[in-house]
Amino acid sequence: MSSLPVRLELTPSNGYAALLLLAHALAAACLLAVLKGWPGSVAALLVAALGLAAAWDRALLGWAGSPRAIEIHATGEARCVLRDGKTAALQSLGGAGVNRYWVALRMRSPMRRSLLVTGGMLGADSARLLRLWALWGRLPGVVPGQRLA
Repeated sequence: MSSLPVRLELTPSNGYAALLLLAHALAAACLLAVLKGWPGSVAALLVAALGLAAAWDRALLGWAGSPRAIEIHATGEARCVLRDGKTAALQSLGGAGVNRYWVALRMRSPMRRSLLVTGGMLGADSARLLRLWALWGRLPGVVPGQRLA
């Protein structure tokens, strides 16, 4: 197995962005229905703005602190490479955070962010490798101690 890390490049997901915007728009509409006057309008506007910011950061990968790639090393360690060049260690959430549509990961950083990688952010082969790593903590390959033929 190569000592070079496997690099999985993330791409923006318009579907995930639309889902985030829809959820925040519904929350803003609920606030407008419950709160009357300017407090309701301000709260709805703030929730809608939060939706825009979340979609830009998490789904469209537009901010400097947005994830750009995931590097998985032969040792089983994974790191998230951010757009500004910084990296953060990744930790799997296990079976509950992995399915065919997304992989949820915990980023070990001072901000304690999480990372949700949806199906549209990676190609099919890259998504499969990420799911395998998230479930087993390693990539497919030669078992340690096994002789190569």
